[in-house]
Amino acid sequence: MHFLDQAKIYVSSGQGGPGAVSFRREKYIQYGGPDGGNGGKGGDVIFEAVEGLNTLIDFRYAQHFKAPRGKGGAGKNRTGAGGDDLRIKVPVGTQILSEDKEHVLLDFTRVGQREIYLEGGIGGRGNASYKSATNRAPRQHQPGEPGEEAAVWLRLKLIADAGLVGLPNAGKSTFINKVTNTNAKVGAYPFTTIHPQLGVVQHKGREFVLADIPGLIDGAAEGAGIGDRFLGHIERCKILVHLVDATGDDPVQAWKTVCKELEEYGAGLSDKPQILALNKGDLLDDELMASVAGDLKMAGAPEILTLSGATGAGMDEVLNKVLEAVGENSSIEKKEQQDDGYIANDKAEDTKDWSPL
Repeated sequence: MHFLDQAKIYVSSGQGGPGAVSFRREKYIQYGGPDGGNGGKGGDVIFEAVEGLNTLIDFRYAQHFKAPRGKGGAGKNRTGAGGDDLRIKVPVGTQILSEDKEHVLLDFTRVGQREIYLEGGIGGRGNASYKSATNRAPRQHQPGEPGEEAAVWLRLKLIADAGLVGLPNAGKSTFINKVTNTNAKVGAYPFTTIHPQLGVVQHKGREFVLADIPGLIDGAAEGAGIGDRFLGHIERCKILVHLVDATGDDPVQAWKTVCKELEEYGAGLSDKPQILALNKGDLLDDELMASVAGDLKMAGAPEILTLSGATGAGMDEVLNKVLEAVGENSSIEKKEQQDDGYIANDKAEDTKDWSPL
C-alpha cells in the first residue's frame, strides 16, 4: 500500500430544499387555505476517525465531496426529507487544516471520534407558514439556504507511544523488525526507509506502538534529503529512541546532527525524553564500544545504552526504558478502554458514508 500523509480535498454541505406553494382544494371544503410545507435540511459533512486506516492515499483519487441537498416541501403541509449526512472516514491521527495550512480546525486522536465540519442549509419556508389574519392566501415561499463549502488539507500524524530517530543507516529498520512484526526494508545504503513504519511491541506482558521515520541528515530542516516532513509523525510520542551507529565515521557528530534537526523543527521534539542507544554493537568489541560511549559522554550525551539490532543484545534494556516512559496507559491500552458505543451525532443513522476502504 502506498503511503500518503497529506491531501487537499474540497467539501460542501447540502443545500436546503425549497418551500412549497400549495392550496388545499377538497370537495365540500369551502375555505381550503394555504398548505405548502417547508423544505428539508441539507446534509452535513461529518469527519469520523476509524480504525483500519493508516494512510490518506485514497484521497489522492477522490478530492471532491458533496452532501445531498434537502427535498422540497409539498402540499398538505408535508415537509421535505432532509438530505443524508455525508460521513468521510479518516485514519486516527488525522488533522483537518485550513486551506493555507495555518490553522488546525479538527484533530482526530481516537477511534470513533466524529465531528460535524460543515452544516447543511436550512430548508425554505412553505406558503403555509406565511398565513396570517391579513394574508390569508400567501404565495410567497423561501428557497432553501445554500450549503457551506470549503477547501481543506488533511494531514496525518501517526499515533505512536515511542519514535525511532537517527541518521540514515543507523539501524532503525533492523531494530523495529526485531521487536515487532513489521517488515521494514533493510539495505546497505542510505534512505532505505522512505515513509514511516508502525509496529506493535510486546514486552513483559504489555504492548506499545513504535514508529520508525526516515533518517535525518544535516540540513533536513531546510529540506535536505527527505527533509523533516515526517517528523510530524513523532510529535505525539512520549519518548524518542535515538539510535547512533557505533561503527560510523563520527558517532558524536551523528548524535549532535539529529539533536540539532529536532530542535530546529520545533513542536517540542527536542524537549521529549530520549533514550540514546549505540547500535551495531556486534561489529565492535567491548573496548571500542566503551571508547565510543566515552566520547559521547564527553560531548554531553545523557545515559548511553548499547545494543545490537542484528543479534538482539541489549534490546530488553532499551524496551524496559520505553515502558517506564510510556507509563501504565499506552495508546493500545487506551483504545481498549474506549466505549465501543460512542456516537457523537444524534443523526448517526441517517448518514451517507464515504470511506476509502
